[in-house]
Amino acid sequence: MRYVYGITSALLAGGTALALVTQSPVGAQVAQNEKSEIAKVVPRSGAPESFADLVEQLQPAVVNISTKQEVTLGVRLNPFAGTREPITQEQQGGGSGFLISSDGYIVTNNHVISGGPRGEAVNQVTVTLTNQKEYRATIVGRDTASDLALLKIDATGLPFVKFADSSTARVGDWVIAIGNPLGLGSTVTAGIISAVQRNIGTGTAYDRYIQTDTAINRGNSGGPLFDLSGNVVGINNMLISPVGANIGVNFAIPADAAIPVIDALRAGEKVQRGYLGIGIAPVDEDLAAALGLPKDRGEFVQRVEDNQAAAKAGLKRGDVVTRVNGKDVTPQQTLSYIVSNTKPGTRIPLEVIRDGKTMTLYAVVGTRPPEEQLAGNNFDPEEEQAVPEDPTGAADKAIQEELGLAVQIVTPDIARAVGVDANTKGLVIGAASANSDAGRKGLRRGDVILSANRTPVTTPEALAKAVADAKKAGRDAVLLEILRRGGPSAFIAVRVK
Repeated sequence: MRYVYGITSALLAGGTALALVTQSPVGAQVAQNEKSEIAKVVPRSGAPESFADLVEQLQPAVVNISTKQEVTLGVRLNPFAGTREPITQEQQGGGSGFLISSDGYIVTNNHVISGGPRGEAVNQVTVTLTNQKEYRATIVGRDTASDLALLKIDATGLPFVKFADSSTARVGDWVIAIGNPLGLGSTVTAGIISAVQRNIGTGTAYDRYIQTDTAINRGNSGGPLFDLSGNVVGINNMLISPVGANIGVNFAIPADAAIPVIDALRAGEKVQRGYLGIGIAPVDEDLAAALGLPKDRGEFVQRVEDNQAAAKAGLKRGDVVTRVNGKDVTPQQTLSYIVSNTKPGTRIPLEVIRDGKTMTLYAVVGTRPPEEQLAGNNFDPEEEQAVPEDPTGAADKAIQEELGLAVQIVTPDIARAVGVDANTKGLVIGAASANSDAGRKGLRRGDVILSANRTPVTTPEALAKAVADAKKAGRDAVLLEILRRGGPSAFIAVRVK
């Protein structure tokens, strides 16, 4: 269970009031908690007598997930061989999940099956049912932005559950959580929905949660939150706590937000989200004062990416976007949330304040790049990174296997971050394996590969092809042209595996 440290303070305001009631005037409103009114909506018992029958039906569809992964902690020098060797350690983790089909598809959180410094997929995932049967699971797909993942076990005739229409969930509804908190298998807790569509300030496409006071702790991650009809209204995801344990402020991904992601992963498709290509900042009190605008209205444009939707629409640095597609931009309804949940290709109006004047621009929403590419815009060459255990693309996998390198396309932002000309074209090294020839020859994170065998390489596919061509020609090395901050490019011959 992910959790966020929070510090809670209470401000107590003292005061007294004296109310003298003699007789209710004709036509007076009825108090919200008038006994006769409450009796209409609450059964005499006030709550179900027991959740036992419901839990007995649902529990078999909830599973325990355990994971293992070899994590590289660092490297050490072997003084006898003169080589560097990785220092590794096996890490274990896990959480909860639930079956959504009789043939073994399981939904959980992405962070349950992630590990390592970059959130790589773990090496081994084991699923245990309530009857104690264990299965080795395969990862069908995972989506970092929504923190959702889909697993598959090789079995049939399994108990499963269905999703609810979470848009009908109301504050005060009873909900039940089943999961494996703190290593305690198949634990059941109950509570109510405290809030729906809760924004917790992450500014992401999925910053809308169902808040519940149902007891949730580490290990409940990925487990289902059921309504009293036995349908999954949410997927338990995180909690806010000053101590890292449940204090009754817990959050679940709404079923309606999860269903499209799960359907895409099951179909082997990428989840598409809207994108404008801007860097933004909230209009806080100081910024509002500087601009002469109301606080918490709109978002300030810090950066506009070339050739993206915002630039094509005419958006400029210093603009304040106040409405997107007819929706007000507020701290509760952020620009990122609105755009990310808009279908790529949609033409939308943007209401903008520029130099004190209001104008309307029109943008055709683009497709949000992969999260790893967006992370590259904040590339830190000094941050140590391990080569990913599970590269996503065929070219990335080939480069990692043959050269021991993780690479990505150089953008102007990355070029500036690593200290080379912003117009540089090539591939930046994100990580180099200490056991590879490239690593032993000093190639490191932040180096830029300009060419391979004297042919420019600007995509992973081009580098993978150069390596493949060299092997076909009977060569066991490739000549890489490397550019590093503060010096001219140099050629280094790197052996392939």
